[in-house]
Amino acid sequence: MWEYSDKVKDHFKNPRNVGSIENADAIGEAGALSCGDKLKLYLKIENNVIKDAKFQTFGCGSAVAASSILTEMLIGKTLDEAKKITNKQIADELDGLPPEKMHCSVMGREALEDALKNYQKDEDWSELEDDEKQDGQNIICHCFSVTEQQIVDAIVKNGAKTMEDISKITSAGLACGRCKENILNILKKYVKQEEITELSPVQKIIKINNIIETVIAPELRKDFGDIELVNVENNNVYVKLKGHCSTCANAKMTLKNFVETKLKELIHEEINVLSVEK
Repeated sequence: MWEYSDKVKDHFKNPRNVGSIENADAIGEAGALSCGDKLKLYLKIENNVIKDAKFQTFGCGSAVAASSILTEMLIGKTLDEAKKITNKQIADELDGLPPEKMHCSVMGREALEDALKNYQKDEDWSELEDDEKQDGQNIICHCFSVTEQQIVDAIVKNGAKTMEDISKITSAGLACGRCKENILNILKKYVKQEEITELSPVQKIIKINNIIETVIAPELRKDFGDIELVNVENNNVYVKLKGHCSTCANAKMTLKNFVETKLKELIHEEINVLSVEK
């Protein structure tokens, strides 16, 4: 189970500034219900100062806490000061978030950016676009601000060969998982993968089931979930999510960003994981 700070628990149980602002000067949104988390941020602005901020969110406790602390951080700040707030600062204000929940702070940052862009449509947003880079390098993992060069260094200098290796060295991919496909593409350039065509159908099923049972299922069981291999047809892997995973709002994200990514990493990039309901 993940460890949460007292601040995270407090802002989850007693969220500040929940609701909407009638005739808000700026509204920003981030996330998607299909991924389990969605945030709508409302701002009241006077003379370029944020006088009030409220939020509505659907998601886990970390999403609520990150949204709540963000509104407190925003009230009283100028727009220029608000632009400089990063997802790391949001997490730091909560005395940290578990790596798997850092995407909640990213969602807060994205909603803020959306609100400011909607309010200042004619402004030059190159400053915010520069946040996509760090030291001139493209940022691959926004949750932990990991650049492409850092990932390449992990492969070339530290011998990383898998997604798990990259995560251990850089923390990239430990949170929302949106960066995993890009990381796998970088890995492809430097690490030779085993060709799936070298495995017989029976060997493939055995290997996939072994990875599910020894690598994937133990992680899901930590949150009272589970997974079962149902069938393998060519590169399509059919699985059934069980326990809490079967009803979790983040089930689709778990399936694609964790299960499928792990199988692509350890077997072959063309594997496609599909959910079986019954």
